[in-house]
Amino acid sequence: MPSFSRRRVLTTGAGAALGLGALTATATPAAASPAGLLGSGREESRTLDELYRAALAEGGRLVVYAGGDTPTQQDATKAAFRARFPEIDLTLIVDYSKYHDVRVDNQFATDTLVPDVVQLQTLQDFDRWKQQGRLLHYKPAGFSRVHDAFKDPQGAWVATGVIAFSFLYDTASVGAKRQLTPRDLIDPKWKGMIASAYPHDDDAVLYLFSLYARTYGWDWVAAFAAQDVQFARGSNSPGDAVFGGRKAIGVGTAGSAVSSSPVTFAVSGGHPFMAWGQRTAVLKRARNSTAAKLFLNWQLSTERQNGSFNGWSVRTDVTPPAGLKPIWTYPDAHVDGFPRFMADRAEVERWKQTFALYFGEVKGDPTPGWLGLHPGA
Repeated sequence: MPSFSRRRVLTTGAGAALGLGALTATATPAAASPAGLLGSGREESRTLDELYRAALAEGGRLVVYAGGDTPTQQDATKAAFRARFPEIDLTLIVDYSKYHDVRVDNQFATDTLVPDVVQLQTLQDFDRWKQQGRLLHYKPAGFSRVHDAFKDPQGAWVATGVIAFSFLYDTASVGAKRQLTPRDLIDPKWKGMIASAYPHDDDAVLYLFSLYARTYGWDWVAAFAAQDVQFARGSNSPGDAVFGGRKAIGVGTAGSAVSSSPVTFAVSGGHPFMAWGQRTAVLKRARNSTAAKLFLNWQLSTERQNGSFNGWSVRTDVTPPAGLKPIWTYPDAHVDGFPRFMADRAEVERWKQTFALYFGEVKGDPTPGWLGLHPGA
């Protein structure tokens, strides 16, 4: 493996322009929430079946805008919801969160609001929408058991799932006894064998690469850029390339550390990855507010939280599978850092443009397709 210097972000070139703000985005685990400290309002006391009947009486329709990478990415969620609540007419639209949020803003501006629920990666929007009075303050059942990092104290939003981004690799190609770290990604033996999402197209991938740059220096970034990496839009694309046998390593994608067969999702100690709670909220002007509440309560139920694909839950009373700890106990996951990173939009833009200098401009159509102004209407 080639050697590289540990030039830090503030000591060279583009790093100096990125400023001190980027260096404050390191993680410190947040405290778990005591059951009695809920802020304003009570938790929902109705059962799912009671909410279901009330939602049907309201009209039985629900529209959800969910962040994601492909039109079918939420098909399992749709199927599970429809199986549990078959008479609800659910429309769940998947698009990049950075398009859904401005789509909703434009719908506010033109009085043409479509969704009842927003479930997005753009964490900063929920704080802004709360300040604007756009969100319904509501605490679904189990709210008191949600970790403090994953909820608004007044119930304006709550995270309904944990997503972690790192890199993954074909276990057979690397060898089951070896654990790759981000340092290994610049080993010449992997040249031409890596797929990656564009970091300057997805803010979660961007944050992951910013952690790599801060930890390993800009020489690492330059060496990675020389690895003949297959960059593509959509954080699904690296995993697709690895699972499809086209590449050995996929960087900037979600994964599960529950199993290492046929791929290993890298969350080794002492090396950065990133995780966050995907925020979900009911819009105050939702046409189907009861069905929206049903959706939040169902998503936060222990049944759903125990069935998360990666084993992690937003709830403090759900035990991860063997070999995993609660996500907020991993300092390398930077659970607290990502919301701060997302809030500083000027800093985000500087990171984007810097990585464009290293990796080239983003190319390709959006992987969910072009959905227009009012999908689901």
